Amino acid sequence: MILLGHNLRIKTRLYTWVYYHFATNLPISHRYGVLGRLGKFLRYRCCRVIFEYCGDNVNIEKGANFGLGIHIRVGNNSGIGVNSVIPDGSIIGDDVMMGPNCYIHSRNHRFDRTDIPMRLQGYTEVKPCIIEDDVWIGRNVTIMVGRHISKGTIVAANSVVTKDFPPYSVIGGNPAKLIRYRIP
Repeated sequence: MILLGHNLRIKTRLYTWVYYHFATNLPISHRYGVLGRLGKFLRYRCCRVIFEYCGDNVNIEKGANFGLGIHIRVGNNSGIGVNSVIPDGSIIGDDVMMGPNCYIHSRNHRFDRTDIPMRLQGYTEVKPCIIEDDVWIGRNVTIMVGRHISKGTIVAANSVVTKDFPPYSVIGGNPAKLIRYRIP
């Protein structure tokens, strides 16, 4: 049993190496014909091994960074945008669209003491982000620590999400504010 766990770790490390040294550099999925389709396929196959769960028809785009992929769950028909950063522990539901250059944060620097520099205070505890089903996250969105993006939400491009909103919200801005609801 111990040997099986060891082999799984070796396999995960191998696929992580292949992802970061080869697959992540292949062209984006919807351009460049055969090379784009090959890139999409290889990134997906790597993430099926690396992530805790990776559903069917998931699109991990060029340059997406997810650290070691520990405890990351991505649902069916979802995507991680070009050059996006997803921390360990993130949960992404089904049918999630994510634009390029999105950043999800899971912890911050501590700054509660003034007698020592902030850089020496360490970090806050990790609080993973949860993105529910049928969410559309626009380009250049930043999602702060521990946010819960509810089902059916649209997050406008260039937004900074600092709090949670009800399901089927359209939000945008810095900090993000409710623009309207998608349902009457």
